Amino acid sequence: MDMVSEAIGSVRAGRANGRRFSESGAWGVRFPGFVGIGFHIVLGGQGWLIAEGIEPTALRQGDVVVVPHGAEHGLCHAPARLADLPAMTTTAEPPDPRPDFAFLCGAYRLDRGRLHPFLRALPDVIVVTPDYDGHPELRSLTVLLEDDVAKARPGNWVTRSALVDLLLVHVLRQWSEGTGTGDGPAVTDPAIAAALRAIHGRPRHRWTVQRLADVAGMSRTAFGHRFTAQVGTPPMTYLTRWRLAQGARLLRQTTDPLATIARQVGYSTEFAFAGAFRREYGVAPGRFRHHPDPLPRQPRAAAR
Repeated sequence: MDMVSEAIGSVRAGRANGRRFSESGAWGVRFPGFVGIGFHIVLGGQGWLIAEGIEPTALRQGDVVVVPHGAEHGLCHAPARLADLPAMTTTAEPPDPRPDFAFLCGAYRLDRGRLHPFLRALPDVIVVTPDYDGHPELRSLTVLLEDDVAKARPGNWVTRSALVDLLLVHVLRQWSEGTGTGDGPAVTDPAIAAALRAIHGRPRHRWTVQRLADVAGMSRTAFGHRFTAQVGTPPMTYLTRWRLAQGARLLRQTTDPLATIARQVGYSTEFAFAGAFRREYGVAPGRFRHHPDPLPRQPRAAAR
């Protein structure tokens, strides 16, 4: 199954962010850990990726660094210790017209909810040197995102989400192809993949463990054990989280009434949906929909 599309689709309940950085001289910046997925694209110059558990990695123009589940990391003019780098700030600075190193950042930050198992199963950081000749669309997307983050304009949230989506999909696809991991490490069992396709394709269906086991062609007990081993959560827990993640996306991306969204994701009433949503996200659906920025609360469950 197409786990890349499923994983990127699951983070759309968050907010897409983007920013261009310019650095010169002796510089370094540390990006604190967060819940979500992000990337850096090197626009020019040379630098180093700094992260725990790996040797400093040289970066050159065109390289892309992906942080699949928001691990703390840094960028620097030379090899360094991550703890020695100053934390990133949001202070606006005038762009350097001729920087030694320039890079473009994009991210989906999840103020609520959990990351898709596919993303949690990936390495802390991934470095990709894309084939821009074979995939010129990636270069075009980079130019478009750089223009999009240059200044605030009406519709930025829509365009930024679309561009971050596309960049992530293209880069993860090339990484998967280059490493031979195909759809990634999250699901390798065809029977479990069939059950996941059923959940994703028909979230409003009245699924039970037995009905999902029937889809997988397995006994209920064997299916439950194998699903948990492959996906990392029991079937009904995954189903609930998937339904609520789709509900969160619809709350952010549509103006559909709460009752309509509840039915679309498998809840018989808006009250049942609202109760489950509050337990998972820690906030009522209405506040989640109308709050323009991440809410000041950390998710209550492990995100990695």
